[in-house]
Amino acid sequence: MSILLLVFIGVITGTTTVLFGFGGGFVTVPVLLWVGASAGADAAVTAVATSAVVMAVNAAVATAATPPAILAELRGTSRLLGLLGLGGAFGAIAAANAPAALIMWGFVAYLAVTILDTVARPGFLRPRRTPANRSGSDADAQRFAIPATLGAPIGALASFLGVGGSVMTVPLLRRAGMPMMTAAALANPLTLCVSVPALAVFLLTPHAAGSGGVLTFGAVDVGAAALMLAGSIPVVVIWRRRPPRLPDRLHAWGYVGLLGLVLAAVLTRAV
Repeated sequence: MSILLLVFIGVITGTTTVLFGFGGGFVTVPVLLWVGASAGADAAVTAVATSAVVMAVNAAVATAATPPAILAELRGTSRLLGLLGLGGAFGAIAAANAPAALIMWGFVAYLAVTILDTVARPGFLRPRRTPANRSGSDADAQRFAIPATLGAPIGALASFLGVGGSVMTVPLLRRAGMPMMTAAALANPLTLCVSVPALAVFLLTPHAAGSGGVLTFGAVDVGAAALMLAGSIPVVVIWRRRPPRLPDRLHAWGYVGLLGLVLAAVLTRAV
């Protein structure tokens, strides 16, 4: 049953990668917490570390399939991308040494604040019009929706909680006037910058011993990651080639609704 569940969760993470830019963290972390509950204190670290594998691979596949015209929005953002990676590495180090309760309740707080922000503050559910095309690398770096100074904090918090950062980056991109599909597509390369350094740290973290995984490497449950990727990668490839056409506002509400479902699932497990 766990095998079928993990493959099915992989299908869901592939869908959320394309639709919302999540990469899978917001789905995989709660599920892995359930599956690995018997691991005790190591369950949270293993969940976050294994989530980093799924996010890195999903984000890489989705990025490779993203049209160059969309990826061109990232011109001049090398400083932001570098700081996202640096923050991702430090966040992973912190997660490997943090109490499980801090990661779990940090995850809950992160979700709750994001849901309130997207609903209460204008600009997400009804963004302003997409800004005019930019020219010149300096202008791109200055006018990109996410300032470079936010790279390290976003990367650190995202890798600490195992979420990839898309729940911070997508709202920022939306408030810059981007449609949901564009914001979700750009969230994938940003997630990749966070998850790869974080994954490198987790692979060197001897936390998973006795975690109950079929095959572990460092703090990563390789068996669980492989099963989820078996379900997610085909979905990412197919949906990137034939992206679903959703009304933008419905797409945005779906984003908020999914966060609400994940929050309810985590609270159910925590309580």
